[in-house]
Order: sequence, then structure tokens, then C-alpha cells
Amino acid sequence: MPQTSRRTSVFGESLIREMSRVAAKHGAINLAQGFPEGDPPAALVQAAKDAMDAGRHQYAVTWGSPELRDALAAKLTRCTGLAVDPLRELVVTCGATEAMLAAVMTVCDPGDRLGMFSPFYENYNADAILSGAVAVHVPLNPPGYGFDPAELRAAFATGGGLKAFILCNPSNPCGRVFTRAELLQIAALAEEFDTFVITDEVYEHLVFDGREHIYFATLPGMAKRTISCSSLSKTFSITGWRLGYLHAAPEIIAQARKVHDFLTVGAAAPLQHAVVTALGFPPSYYTSLCAEYQTQRDILLSYLDRTGLTYTRPEGAYFVMLDISPFGCASDVEFSHWMTREIGVAPVPGSSFFATGENRYVRLNFAKKPSTLHAAGERLLRLREGRKA
Repeated sequence: MPQTSRRTSVFGESLIREMSRVAAKHGAINLAQGFPEGDPPAALVQAAKDAMDAGRHQYAVTWGSPELRDALAAKLTRCTGLAVDPLRELVVTCGATEAMLAAVMTVCDPGDRLGMFSPFYENYNADAILSGAVAVHVPLNPPGYGFDPAELRAAFATGGGLKAFILCNPSNPCGRVFTRAELLQIAALAEEFDTFVITDEVYEHLVFDGREHIYFATLPGMAKRTISCSSLSKTFSITGWRLGYLHAAPEIIAQARKVHDFLTVGAAAPLQHAVVTALGFPPSYYTSLCAEYQTQRDILLSYLDRTGLTYTRPEGAYFVMLDISPFGCASDVEFSHWMTREIGVAPVPGSSFFATGENRYVRLNFAKKPSTLHAAGERLLRLREGRKA
């Protein structure tokens, strides 16, 4: 029997999705996979029903229905101040997951170097492997998850220069929101080494404690070399709808459309039509959304404070990294399975996010109803002795 491709042997299945299965097996509270617990806004659900009743069951335009691209362009223009052309600068994708892979495949040839911070969302390494790019990692150093400018420069210069650099802001998994000064350092290196910057801005509206999310494409000179990826999943609690998008200069989008076409053809037509309704929500929707998530964050952190364990306070997104080194486990995977089984709360092993296989952390998701977070918190208090109980 012939062998499967070599690329499939160098990465495994998602530990995030695996831990969701483990949570279900043991009846644990799932704080592993990053999906919101609440329902989408009622108006959005009704719009989906109306779209289906209206017979919108066939393919939309491959790169997104005109109505959705118009709505996305208006939203992006409002948020970024950039004049976004809905015809030439947008591609609607099957979630940000496809958007990121399409972006990498659009700009990277096999052997090109693709930079990213570590810890990183686990798909990025897989995107490099699937596209044939060589991943180059720059450490974000806990507990603050800042970077060393010298290490960043060295990464950009490696092998004659990076072809592209992935920037997740706000960051999954560590909840870091990068400052303007930090982003300008990245921008200067991108200009110097003629590097594309692929941004993952899925959590753009979840920035806490008065911090500001700065869209990378708005920095001086960056619109021409930035491919902005985002989704509607987290903002509107519709992760199962799989709706995302790419925004970039027309000459980049012209190539990305071809990649997208042969990856998935297009996103679900009735759901594209429905989400136009959500993109028309007033600014107060986003303000309330952020306040809701900040409250949920603070509920979970209040319980973690009582455990006495160390964590990094998230500045954005909806994850927290918890230091499990006091438990002395040889493996964060082993600890995560034990915690799911014995404590009744499922985390994600942190090693899935680190290039070095760092195993002293687990990630918890606080995109849950307050009642769920209180129930999880009471179980987490069993960790307060810092050892397996």
C-alpha cells in the first residue's frame, strides 16, 4: 500500500478539539475549545431563517455575496478609517481558519520562511506545513508575553528575510494586546525586509481595561503589505456558521480569490445573507459585548486568585494561561486529562501553542455564561493546594 504524504506525519490532530471530546466523555465543564456558550442575537437567527425561507440555498458569488461584501466594507471602514473597496479588496471565507491558510498559500511558496510569535494559535504551524513554508518562531516571554526586539529582528533577517509574518492581535492563547510602539517595531521590520504581514484579528472587539486594538493595516505604509484575516464567529457567537474574511490590497486579493475558490468554493449562502443583519448593529452592540466578556473574565480570574496559582491577566480575547508547574507533572497533556477527569474542568495543554513544547501551562476559555463560570470556579478551587488532590 502506498504511503500517505510526508506532511501529514509532522503534525497531529488538534489538541483543542481532542480536549472537547475528553470533556464530553467525563461530563466535565468544557473550558478548552474557544466557542461562546451564549446564543447569537435573536435578530441574526431570524435573519438566517428568513434567508432559508426565501430560497437562498445555492452558491453565492465565490468570494462572497455582494450584500455581505458591502456590509463588511462599511464595517471595516467605520472601524479602521480605511476606504475599503468591497469589489476588489475582500474575500469571504469559511471562517478565519480558511482565511489564514488562504493568506499563507497566497503569499508563500514552498521553502519560504513564515514568521510567528510563540505561543501561537495551533493552526499556524499546520498552515506553514500545508503550504510548504518554513516556520520561524519568535518567543513571547511570560508572564507579560512581551518580545525581545533583537530576537524579532533576527527572525525577520533569517535566511535572507521572512516572506510573511503572522500577527495574532489580540493574541490567542495568551490574551496579549500589542501596543502601538510594538506594532510599529513590527511594521518597520516588515518594510525593511519587504515582508507581508498576515493578521489574525478575530478578537478585535474583545479588548479589556481601556486598552486599544490597533488594526495593523492602519499603520503608515502597511495597507499595501497587510492581509487582514478575521471572522464573524466570535463577535456574533456563530462559530458553527464558519464565516470569515480576508481584506488586502487588490493585487493580493486577486490571487487570494483563486486560492479560496479551489479550497472551499464559497461559504454558506443563506448564512452570508443573514449575517448582513448583524453587521448593521449599532456601535453599542460592540461596547456591550466587550463589557460582557470582561465581566466573564473577572469571574474566572476571581476563582483562580483563590487557588493561589499563577496566571497572566488577559488584556484581550477570551483565554487565560494558567501556570501548572506547582503540580510537578511531567506532561501538560497528562495534567489536562487528569484535571478533566478528577476536577471536572477541561483545559487545553499549553504545549500545543509553543514551538518549544513548553509544558508548564494550560489554557482556559472564559466565553461562558456566568453560571457556568461559577460552577467551573468552584471545581477549580480544588486546585488551590497546588498538587493533585
